[in-house]
Amino acid sequence: MNLKIIIRLGLILLSLPAYAKLGTPIPVYTEVELIELIEKNQHLQRVKSDNCQLVEDILARASRASLPSYEFLYGDMLTWGVCVNQDVELGIHYMKRAAVQGLPAALEQLGRYYARGLFFQPNKERAMFYLRKASAIGNLNAKIYFAELLLSEYGSPLDYEDAYHWLHNSSVADKSVRKKISTLCKSLEMRMPANIIRRVKNQERFQ
Repeated sequence: MNLKIIIRLGLILLSLPAYAKLGTPIPVYTEVELIELIEKNQHLQRVKSDNCQLVEDILARASRASLPSYEFLYGDMLTWGVCVNQDVELGIHYMKRAAVQGLPAALEQLGRYYARGLFFQPNKERAMFYLRKASAIGNLNAKIYFAELLLSEYGSPLDYEDAYHWLHNSSVADKSVRKKISTLCKSLEMRMPANIIRRVKNQERFQ
């Protein structure tokens, strides 16, 4: 960690008492609980609803224990200024640390940010790099967004088979999401050779 990051962390530690509101002590989240909150996009709301009491615990688990779920949470808190002073550069630093450790939500979010030009200059190559990694390890949002970008002329036709495979083999309870996936698959099929489509469907049959 470079000196600039260390100084920023020191300043954040000094400012923490301002956010520590009095009240009944809140137990720190388990890894399983936090990952579930992240997957439902409820992690920032949970920190706020807990009156910002866990900021020091979150910082310790992100900066010292290097737990990817806590790195992502703390990075998001910094990026959006939730319970801490907003620091986009440091927030992205923590988000990338979580992505390096393979946290699907971090990979997906960075891909989305690069695609939309949110906190970064738009970068199609980096967007597809992160979304591909997240899709390959099963992140549903990444699979959908990866396919949508392909159909918007991002990436390469060589990516169609993987995108189709990931979507076609996704198990989803939500009917509206299943409908969206079906629409994306049909759009991909219109751009794919018939033998590739058959190959993907045959792979599914023998799994």
